[in-house]
Amino acid sequence: MNDPVRVRTFFRVIAFAEACSWLGLLIGMYIKYVPETTEAGVKIFGPIHGVIFLAYLLATLTARSTFGWSLRTTFWAAVSSIPPFATAVFEVVADRKGLLSEPAATRA
Repeated sequence: MNDPVRVRTFFRVIAFAEACSWLGLLIGMYIKYVPETTEAGVKIFGPIHGVIFLAYLLATLTARSTFGWSLRTTFWAAVSSIPPFATAVFEVVADRKGLLSEPAATRA
C-alpha cells in the first residue's frame, strides 16, 4: 500500500475511527462506574478500541514510510493515540501541514 492517496485516506479514516472508539469506551466506562448498571459498554467497546488502536499504529507506520515522516512526527502521531480524541486532532494538523501529501522528492 504505497499509493499516497490510499495511505492518506487509510490514515484519516483510522484516526477518526480511533477517536470514535474512545468515545464509545468512555461512555461504557461512565455507565459501568457511575450509575453502575452494566459492564456491556466496556465489554463491547474495549476490544473494538483495542483493534482500532493497533490499526492506527499500523497506519502511522505506513504513513511514515509513504510520506517520509521524521522520527519526531512519527512519535507525536503514535503518542496522539493515548489521550482521547487526539488522533483526530493530529490528523487535522498533519493534513494542514502537508504531512499527508506525497513528499516533494518523489513527485519529480
